[in-house]
Amino acid sequence: MSGSRLFLGDCLDALRQLPDASVDAVVTDPPYGLSFMGKKWDYDVPTVEVWAECLRVLKPGGHLLAFAGTRTQHRMAVRIEDAGFEIRDMIAWVYGSGFPKSLDVSKALDKLRADGTAITGNNDPEVLRFTTWLRSTGVTRQQIREVTDTFMDSHYLSVGSQPAIPTRAHWALIRPLIKVEIPDWAERAAERAAERAAERAAERAALLSRREVVGQKTAGISNPDDATRHTIGGSGSVVVNITAPATDAARQWAGWGTALKPALEPITVARKPLSGTVAATVLEHGTGALNVDGCRVGANGGTRKTPSEQKSVTDSVGGYLNAACGAQIDGLGRWPANLIHDASGEATGLLGEAARFFYSPKADGTDRNEGTEARNIHPTVKPTDLMQYLCRLVTPPGGTVLDPFMGSGSTGKAAQMEGFRFIGCERDPDYFAIAKARIETAHGSLFASIADIEVNAA
Repeated sequence: MSGSRLFLGDCLDALRQLPDASVDAVVTDPPYGLSFMGKKWDYDVPTVEVWAECLRVLKPGGHLLAFAGTRTQHRMAVRIEDAGFEIRDMIAWVYGSGFPKSLDVSKALDKLRADGTAITGNNDPEVLRFTTWLRSTGVTRQQIREVTDTFMDSHYLSVGSQPAIPTRAHWALIRPLIKVEIPDWAERAAERAAERAAERAAERAALLSRREVVGQKTAGISNPDDATRHTIGGSGSVVVNITAPATDAARQWAGWGTALKPALEPITVARKPLSGTVAATVLEHGTGALNVDGCRVGANGGTRKTPSEQKSVTDSVGGYLNAACGAQIDGLGRWPANLIHDASGEATGLLGEAARFFYSPKADGTDRNEGTEARNIHPTVKPTDLMQYLCRLVTPPGGTVLDPFMGSGSTGKAAQMEGFRFIGCERDPDYFAIAKARIETAHGSLFASIADIEVNAA
């Protein structure tokens, strides 16, 4: 395991420190370009320049697996292809736990004023002045997240996109963090913003009160337990009223929305061009092929690990055991497919027998927080068993996995658990600390020392 490294800094700077053809596989969950939760790092998909560096450090025939969003998968794949990769396939990770982020058009129409104008927030330049000042005080995003228990830090500290002055309750929590004198204009701005927000909320409530209550339903996250909740930063399930449209326009557009329920994340499967034939590339570099037998799907819809039998080739009942990674498949198992699901009722109801495909549910609280002293605050944590499966699929025995967008370290944790070397890059110090702790935990669970993990400032 010597040579595993974590880089704190921009991934381009880190990648440029790596030698040509020194990595066996790239497995990564990069920014989707969706401005997820207002995060600045998610305003665009990675550039061609980043993927070109990944291509350079990969060995010939090395594979790249990159998650993407359904709205921006095309941009991700085109940039990967433009960098010189061959697009080989797309894996669909399907799950039943997504929630539609849809605007109720009927309610939106009923919230219009009599003159047809919408009740919107103010665009006062004082808002940006406030957030720029708050950023200058030295208060960090992590501090704001911890005291408010929200992800509003990117809005409260914005210097450009979607700035927001803290609510009255949040301002009361943030004020003690500020170690410099608070100017009078900032105090007044915070109070005025709170008053205007209350006025807008009251006006919307008055308009919506015209809608007749016709029933109730449970909305939000179905599992309110923080330990097993899949979505961080979200509220638990609550009972809300079902109301009937109040205006003719709202009645006309009742039942219309603006988004589908999210149930799929695509994973681009790409490969660096071979050096000759597949056979020649595999012999020379150990790359160019997929670990089919090591990722076959057993009768339980997954693969069964048997580390104690890693040197065996077959077991007593005729099952197949991949000696490189210790994945045993009952009765050989099904050929791995370009579809993975979460074994939820919705997914199995749609797809049929669970064991036809490898399954992996979203990361729960135990998975995301294992090895960390504090809560894992990263909003897009991927499940470890999914990342293990993907690393195993494209990485030769004893190979090196690269993740240029490490986040909170799910790929690194998975790579260590599979016995691979790992190189990870992360620019956010808060996420980097979480990733380091999670990867060290996985490293220590298999090896006597974690001294081989080297932290580098890119």
